[in-house]
Amino acid sequence: MQKECSRILQEVEKVIKGKEQEKKLILAAILAKGHILLDDIPGVGKTTLTMAFSRAMQLEANRMQFTSDVLPSDVLGFQMIYPDGTKEYQKGIILCNLFMADEINRASSKTRSALLEVMEEGNVTVDGITREVPKPFIVMATQNPIGSSGTQMLPESQLDRFMICISMGYPDIRNEIAILKDHRSGSPVDRISPVIQMNDLLTMQEEVDKIFIHDVIYNYIAELIARTRQHPMLELGVSPRGTIALAGMIKAAAYLAGRNYVVPNDVEKVFLAVNHHRIRLNSKARANHVTAEGVLEEIFAGVAKPSPKKN
Repeated sequence: MQKECSRILQEVEKVIKGKEQEKKLILAAILAKGHILLDDIPGVGKTTLTMAFSRAMQLEANRMQFTSDVLPSDVLGFQMIYPDGTKEYQKGIILCNLFMADEINRASSKTRSALLEVMEEGNVTVDGITREVPKPFIVMATQNPIGSSGTQMLPESQLDRFMICISMGYPDIRNEIAILKDHRSGSPVDRISPVIQMNDLLTMQEEVDKIFIHDVIYNYIAELIARTRQHPMLELGVSPRGTIALAGMIKAAAYLAGRNYVVPNDVEKVFLAVNHHRIRLNSKARANHVTAEGVLEEIFAGVAKPSPKKN
C-alpha cells in the first residue's frame, strides 16, 4: 500500500503546499490509529489540511468549532424524550471517522473531558447506553497559542491523549504564491480525488500493527524515554502512554518507507512530534530559556543508535 500512501500525500499537496514532513507525520499518526493535535496560529491551513486528508481517504468527516458555550451533549449527542415518554438518541457530531475539533483550547474543561474520554475509550456513553464510534476513528484537533484571546492551557493529562503534536508554520514565499494561484478558481479541496476507501485504511492500519520491532529497538526506545524522566531540566517526563505512542509511530514510519520492520532512523523521524507535548520544563529550564525541543534533541543525541540491521 506504499503507492497509495504516496498518492494520498500527492492529493493533499494540492491544498497544502510544502510542509512534507508535517504531512507525513499526520498520515503516519492516522495509520497508527492515533489522534493529532495541530498547535499553531489561526489561518495557516489546519482545518483545510484535515478536510484534505478526509477526502483523499473517503472518510466521513465532521467539524466543530469549539467555544466556551459548547456543551458535552453537543459533542456526544443526547436522548430526546417525547411526550409519550419514549426516548430516541440524537446522534452526536463525534460519531464519524475523522472528527475535526477546531480550537479545542477554547472549550470548557467539561466539554474537553467528554471529547477526550471518547478518544481514549473509543465509545460514547449517553444515559448509561454505550455506543461504539465508527472505525476507523481519528480526532484532529487544533489549538491556538496560549495567550490568544479566549484560550486556556490544556492539562498534561489531556495533551497526553494525542499521539503527536505538530505546528504547520507559515509557508515560504514560493508556496504562498502557489496558494494564491490555487484559490483563483474556487476551493482547492474540491479538486482532491479519492485514493482509498475506509476499508482500505482499516487494512493499512492492520498492516502497520504487524510491523516488526526488534528487541534492540525496544531497548533503544525505553532508554530514550527513561532519559526524559531523569533530565535535570524536566519536571515531567514522557508517560508510558507516550512510549506506546512512539512505538506505534515508528511502525507507521517504517510502513511509509516500504519496510515491514523498524530501523533506528524511524525513531528519529517521529521522536520530537510524539514527545514534545508530553514533557514539562522545570523552573530552572525556563529561567535559562531552555526549550522542550532543545532538551529532546539533547536526549536523542545522548543515546547511541543501535545497529540498523534486522537480526
